[in-house]
Amino acid sequence: MTNPKIANQELTLEEEMTQEAPASIESDLIYGLESRPPFVESIFVALQHVFACFVGIITPGLIICGALEVPPADTTYILSMSLVVSGIATFIQAKRFGPVGSGLLSIQGTSFAFLGPIIGAGLAVKGDGGTAEDALGLIFGLCFFGAFVEIFVSRFLHLANKIITPLVTGVVVTLIGLTLIKVGITSMAGGVPAQRAETFGNPLFLGVAFLVLAVIVGLNSTTNNYLRMSSIVVGLLVGFLVSIPLGLVDFSNLASLPAVAIPIPFRYGFSFNFGAFIPFAFLYLITAIETIGDLTATSAISGEPIEGKTYFKRIKGGVLGDGINSIIAACLNTFPNTSFSQNNGVIQLTGVGSRYVGYFISAFFVILGLFPIVAGVFQALPQPVLGGATIVMFGTVAVAGIKILSCVNLTKRNSIILALSLGLGLGVSFVPEALEQMPTLIKSIFSSGISTGGITALLLNLILPGRE
Repeated sequence: MTNPKIANQELTLEEEMTQEAPASIESDLIYGLESRPPFVESIFVALQHVFACFVGIITPGLIICGALEVPPADTTYILSMSLVVSGIATFIQAKRFGPVGSGLLSIQGTSFAFLGPIIGAGLAVKGDGGTAEDALGLIFGLCFFGAFVEIFVSRFLHLANKIITPLVTGVVVTLIGLTLIKVGITSMAGGVPAQRAETFGNPLFLGVAFLVLAVIVGLNSTTNNYLRMSSIVVGLLVGFLVSIPLGLVDFSNLASLPAVAIPIPFRYGFSFNFGAFIPFAFLYLITAIETIGDLTATSAISGEPIEGKTYFKRIKGGVLGDGINSIIAACLNTFPNTSFSQNNGVIQLTGVGSRYVGYFISAFFVILGLFPIVAGVFQALPQPVLGGATIVMFGTVAVAGIKILSCVNLTKRNSIILALSLGLGLGVSFVPEALEQMPTLIKSIFSSGISTGGITALLLNLILPGRE
């Protein structure tokens, strides 16, 4: 039962927030949040979100399974479940069930933030003589219980409306875009496989990437709505077709994939270790901050308020949805889910912010997960092709953060917060070895530029005098 005192306090705060004019960012949308685009256009836009987020969803699983030497069959299964859960979680966020979900076009995918603690916990199990399956059982148990931290935090976000301001969220959104640019540039130059093969930066890779980039920018600059909405899909398709005769496309993995992947709850067991749980609890707190930034960016790009009652209702529902979706992920044998920032770039480029497109995206992800052979075709996309598309998406996310910050009165106090947050956030991204001598817990929390900058902005906004 809801505490009447807390309920009254929340009502009072929300009434105060509605007395202010809710801030929103000017947008150039073709379809807004509640619009229902025609079927064909929805499919086009949904595919672009799938292309933008697919690799990000499966990559954490690939890294974790590789580090723990998980057998290939189990790796394929875990990756399939990552896609299935992303589909379910995206539907929950877009549809909104009671207080659960943001009601925005927010894509959910596997979080990169938990890589360090997950791999560390898994290797500890194997170091004690356990199998890869034992390690996975502990990991999914830690992920399951950790998600309740985020669920708890979501219920008290309304008390933080004076702390989680456009200044804080603007910093987080800007850092999300700026820190992801390294990922895009790395892909443009060939990605990690090219680094291992010592072909990184090959002019052929860069040429393909810039071709994709040119097609996307060119189509997005036209006045034809269909070309604008399909710019990412067309750019990726052109890059894919050009890459085939150049020998950059590899379909060899398709033959080894199973026909169907059936979700089996707790397939690898379930266990818990309190010592290993601590960094997971901290990271779920950080994930809540990052989700606030992602959802604020989505609201801004979609032309929706970034202050006031409606905004905070969406933020609370989105963070709550994040936690519940991570519980679902742990039950279905995959890793924590969180909101993806990549889709904000797609909304910006396509001009479609309709949450109903999320239903189509959800269906695509579930299909891709249930039929691994289909996902294998997506996996065959060369890194330079993906890099050419993602670099512009990540850049537009950073621009969305700058737009939010443009609404902030940059007083001396706010300028100091902005300078320190961006400086420290980008600093740990540029020089991660600066934390090499720190305890593992500190490295887990502050190795991410997003978490470092976000926590810095949050704390400074709380303790520096002169807060409005």
